[in-house]
Amino acid sequence: MAERAYITAKVFKWARESAKITEDAAASNVAVSVDRFKEWETGESYPTIKQAQKLAKVYKRPFAVLFLPEIPNDFHPLQDFRKKGSKELSTSSIFIIREIQQKQAWISELNEDDEENAAQFVGRFSFNDSPVKVARDILNTLEINPLDYKTNNPLLEWIHRAEKKGIFISRAGSIHSKLKLVVDEIQGFAIADKYAPFVFINSRDWKSPQLFTLVHELAHLWIAETGVSNKIEASIKSSKDYHPIESFCNEVAANALILEEFITSFEDNIFDNAKDIFKKAKSIGVSSFALLVRALNLNVISLSVYKKLKEQADYEYNEFIKREEKKKAKQKEQKKDTPLYYPLIVNRNGILFIQTALDAYRAGFIDPAYASSLLSVKVNNFSKLEKQIYKWI
Repeated sequence: MAERAYITAKVFKWARESAKITEDAAASNVAVSVDRFKEWETGESYPTIKQAQKLAKVYKRPFAVLFLPEIPNDFHPLQDFRKKGSKELSTSSIFIIREIQQKQAWISELNEDDEENAAQFVGRFSFNDSPVKVARDILNTLEINPLDYKTNNPLLEWIHRAEKKGIFISRAGSIHSKLKLVVDEIQGFAIADKYAPFVFINSRDWKSPQLFTLVHELAHLWIAETGVSNKIEASIKSSKDYHPIESFCNEVAANALILEEFITSFEDNIFDNAKDIFKKAKSIGVSSFALLVRALNLNVISLSVYKKLKEQADYEYNEFIKREEKKKAKQKEQKKDTPLYYPLIVNRNGILFIQTALDAYRAGFIDPAYASSLLSVKVNNFSKLEKQIYKWI
């Protein structure tokens, strides 16, 4: 007879509920009836060790947690800056937030005695400051010029510049193949801590929205506002659809990515059609929509011209999406669409985090098992991971 795991019922139930997993889904993971599963959560009976281990993995909790006498203190939920009416955060969103919080807490503890290297830009400004001023400070701090990108990939250029200044950047589109992140639900979040500032970006989004999300979340760091965001986009100044903090961060991102001198340098006929706008937007890594909103806010175009061009830009964008979807479908048919493991791991951890974790492991600050857990890579594959990050630097 299989040995039983004498877990604490209320802790076991908390682990499931905090993961936003239903009783039916949990029971199906270990092939038992819902009635039997409910007995485990009330303490009437107990799962086997193998079943409890499987469920701990599903809940993304250490197996040992299930045996604690009381529910442990968990990470505090991030402030919700998302648009009104957004649905409750799902299991995938909860898991990615918790994963980043765990990494962030470890880095913060590691760096908390190093006041000299604390990120002075975190909280340098407040919501009451000028978005233009904050945008300029972000550009100056990261030493980046949106009119003179050094590569044809502005997103990666911004990420590398941010990591050089001690900002940890994570990008992921799923927890695993069956648990994907939803863009409408979560586009990004920031943890504003001067010892370990973290930014997460949902990589399931398109490249230009990812770039806008990144700079939006950097603005959260600069005004020390930790929280989760969705519906991140350039917004018309008069719009009241957003949380005030979100409107502010959107404005900062627009000012940082689309400089006023870039807009005012256009020839008069640029705003005659959406295709020219698309080309200009693509040259600086933003969407046509963001560029049009910026031009409207600067009074370079009228509201009527904005509406006309936006309608055209929406059509062009939809056509672009169709072409991209066809391209993906063709790649899938040719079996060229299989994601590579190590590039995904690099994106999810970020180069700065990988280097920090490997340095801590080699210096003996953390043991092999913990290092492996942090990086989601087996210890004997650390050298392969390290080779991968050199391709990105």
